[in-house]
Amino acid sequence: MELPDDGLKRRRRPTLEDVARVARVSRATASLVVRKSPLVSASTRQLVEAAMAQLGYVYNLGAARMRASQSRTVGVVVPNLSNPFFGVLLSGIEGVLEQAGLSTFLANSNESAVKQDTFVQRMREHGVDGLIICPAMDTVGAQMEDVQRCDIPLVQVLRKVSGTTGDYAGMDVIGGMREAIDRLLELGHRHIGFVASSLHHSAHYERIEAFRSRMAIAQLPTRETIEAESTHAAARAAAKSILQVETPPTALICHNDVIALGLHQGFADLGLLPGRDISIVGFDSVAEAELVRPALASVATEPVQVGAIAAKLLLRRMQAPKAPIRTELVPTHFVERGSVGPCRERLDRRWQVI
Repeated sequence: MELPDDGLKRRRRPTLEDVARVARVSRATASLVVRKSPLVSASTRQLVEAAMAQLGYVYNLGAARMRASQSRTVGVVVPNLSNPFFGVLLSGIEGVLEQAGLSTFLANSNESAVKQDTFVQRMREHGVDGLIICPAMDTVGAQMEDVQRCDIPLVQVLRKVSGTTGDYAGMDVIGGMREAIDRLLELGHRHIGFVASSLHHSAHYERIEAFRSRMAIAQLPTRETIEAESTHAAARAAAKSILQVETPPTALICHNDVIALGLHQGFADLGLLPGRDISIVGFDSVAEAELVRPALASVATEPVQVGAIAAKLLLRRMQAPKAPIRTELVPTHFVERGSVGPCRERLDRRWQVI
């Protein structure tokens, strides 16, 4: 059934009055429908539900207990809480929001855009005042646009869905990647590989591009990019195959520390000592990088700062909904530790896996 267009396509949260007006019923009737009352006929229910779908109306479960127009809560959705990086990111977000008197609803999408949508819907139902989302890998632009159409302040963090607009907090990987590659070149490495994550999202492509660009500047051929699942176990298992090529890399830069730490153990399983027999560089410089021996060199991406900036951008958007869109990137830098050392390309290849 086609509903009348009465000029309600405004960038604000639709109200129950809007639903009633579009459905041409009383507000009381619309309220009975959203509360699942059996007193409403099937035809009227269908009419009201169609109006709700057209307007993007979501019933606010907490409205009755609100003393003010705001719930003082913010929804945060991240893709992988098993990665310690996201725990550090959350500490940066919560630190800023707590100072502003806001509480956080946290959800883990586990890299599922479907789960992400479900969590966002639940958060909307509970009347969150804003959302900070690190999009799951298969998120499409329409999903972010649906949130923005409901006029809920939204900040994307770490990853940005292609084709979308809006506030974004992330990191500038170029500086850290440059420092890491330049240091490996100083140590004599020329066969440098990049181990990418098997998850294809904006951060995946940004890091590959930064790697390839710096290698091109150094006039070195870009080795074929290797992909590995972002788990310790998968990366550990991939160590052997990385060496089973005609000219194995003497140094590796990894998409994140999860992969790098897995490779660190995987090479140790093969009798290789990182920093002596092969150099390994991670990305993110999580606390666990200091716990292995030799310690893992890594590009520090400052997740606390990134999280704090995301929270500040959200507060700004909540206070000034029509403010210009802003993107803020935190610089990165290389942290040298024991997992990098001089190139030993001409060493006895007895350790090479065959």
